[in-house]
Amino acid sequence: MKPIEKTEGISGMLTAFRKLARGREKITFIGCPGWCNPFAELLGFVLRDAGKDMVFIPNIRKDLAAKVVMTDYGMQVGEKANPSSDTVVLLGGLAMPKMEVDVNGLKKMIDDITEGHPDRKIFGACIGGVFQKAGWDKLIDFDYLIDADMDVTLYGFK
Repeated sequence: MKPIEKTEGISGMLTAFRKLARGREKITFIGCPGWCNPFAELLGFVLRDAGKDMVFIPNIRKDLAAKVVMTDYGMQVGEKANPSSDTVVLLGGLAMPKMEVDVNGLKKMIDDITEGHPDRKIFGACIGGVFQKAGWDKLIDFDYLIDADMDVTLYGFK
């Protein structure tokens, strides 16, 4: 794995994702519920006018696949959908130890989702090197990995 580009902040992460999504037809995000679906919605927002179908799968529950659609409130998870796709985006929450995701089950699901798509791509999007810390960068055949860092400062005024 070698760095291709370095940017900063959430806008840098979104710009990198938009570039990677060019030429892709359908994108299936896979992540843990509550933590990752807002990231799928945020990443999907930069593609809202690109005419791409987008789907979110919580954990490795393919049966719960749902569309990611634009609403008056921004991008949101909507009705059930077929997860078959040429592009899978794994979200970092999956690799957090307490999620106990079966990596081999995940890999099989990726193969199922991308079956019939010879030009499949697997992207990862995480914060703080979670995929690398969990060793998933060696277990998953990522085409690209977006890894963001965030500095957080809490100020008190009273």
